[in-house]
Amino acid sequence: MTTTASFRTLDDWLPWLESLSPREIVLGLERVDTVLDRLGIATPALVVTITGTNGKGSCLAILEAILRKEGIRTGAYSSPHVHRYNERTLIDGVPADDATIIKALETVEAARGNTRLTFFEFGTLASLVVFAKAGVDAWLLEVGMGGRLDAVNAIDSDACLITNVSLDHCSWLGNDIESIATEKAGIMRTDKPVIFGSTNVPDAIPRIAAETRAELILAGRDFAFNVDVDGYWCWQGRQHRANNLTKPLSGNFQYQNAAAVLALLEALGLSHALRPESISTALSDVRIEGRCQRLGPQWIVDVAHNPAAASVLADELGVLRNGGEINIVVGMLDDKDPEGFIAPFKAVANRILAVSIGGDRGSRANELARRMANASDVSCQVVPDLADALSTIDRKMGEHDMTLVTGSFYIVGPAIRWIEQHSVAQAAKGQPD
Repeated sequence: MTTTASFRTLDDWLPWLESLSPREIVLGLERVDTVLDRLGIATPALVVTITGTNGKGSCLAILEAILRKEGIRTGAYSSPHVHRYNERTLIDGVPADDATIIKALETVEAARGNTRLTFFEFGTLASLVVFAKAGVDAWLLEVGMGGRLDAVNAIDSDACLITNVSLDHCSWLGNDIESIATEKAGIMRTDKPVIFGSTNVPDAIPRIAAETRAELILAGRDFAFNVDVDGYWCWQGRQHRANNLTKPLSGNFQYQNAAAVLALLEALGLSHALRPESISTALSDVRIEGRCQRLGPQWIVDVAHNPAAASVLADELGVLRNGGEINIVVGMLDDKDPEGFIAPFKAVANRILAVSIGGDRGSRANELARRMANASDVSCQVVPDLADALSTIDRKMGEHDMTLVTGSFYIVGPAIRWIEQHSVAQAAKGQPD
């Protein structure tokens, strides 16, 4: 079959991919299954699927780091990206280059025929093509939304991890925890281990595990962790134990994510990867942008975008507070819950700035500010342009003040670039940040 579309650059490909489907999100596996069959991609010896409301990206990064430390070549797929599209397709921790991704897109385009794929489905298939061509040992696949009908679920996994379940993407997954848990449980496979990383277990999880005959491994029952006062921690699984481990990433919630990953490794029989020294070395190397990320003493960015993530982040801000005021810059997509998102920050926020996100799914600053002000009882300023909002905050910040930028991947990436460029400019002028 001849290729019907081919572009010279990745920047040319991406807008065209967005134009293929009239809707950005179309759940269902039929289209992906059809093209996947035509591609004839062979899966590697190990495939892991990760879903959950929060923590998927962190778990993926931790798992990838530990496997690579053990000499296992990995292909890791995630979405969305913070800075560049290439971040969605990692080979041994390194983003695939433009030429590799373009070649994979051409391969998918040649195979799809008249099948109409969404942007996400096309990109998912292209990443699998990249991994197959690279001949990696393991595919680590992060679900985009839900699980049961997500494009990633077209691939049968050897094990899966569900981090937690809370309210998010309700328009597509359901308006209650049990409905959302049912969708996420759709990644379970018969006779394969499934890790549930939170001690708050919806009824749907054990029910569907029993129906599927998956091997359910639960936090608090089959594995647990304890944190020492100095930040080191220990993990206990069903057969293995690891002590004096290095803290994973930034934020106390990362202990739970790391503990779930270790339970996954144990379930896969990868006992050699559970040596404390190997785990700590790998955890020391993990880097993931936009997750409680500190940029100097006064700036924090986090891609949190639902109430559960906001609650955890608000707790972290309370710990990090250095005696000054806390500003929060928020931009969100219009299918989110701004009232529920901002409520946990009532106890820590002194000032909130609402910014706009462009595109069909973006929320406008004035509407976002109105809804957050009603829910937070905190002064909420409308500054539609992100750069203007960051400049406004920067001029007003005192020595001990802090600013959090949050609410969406769509503002965290640009915020990181602005903050880093601002810091360079200030340093060039000989001024303190």
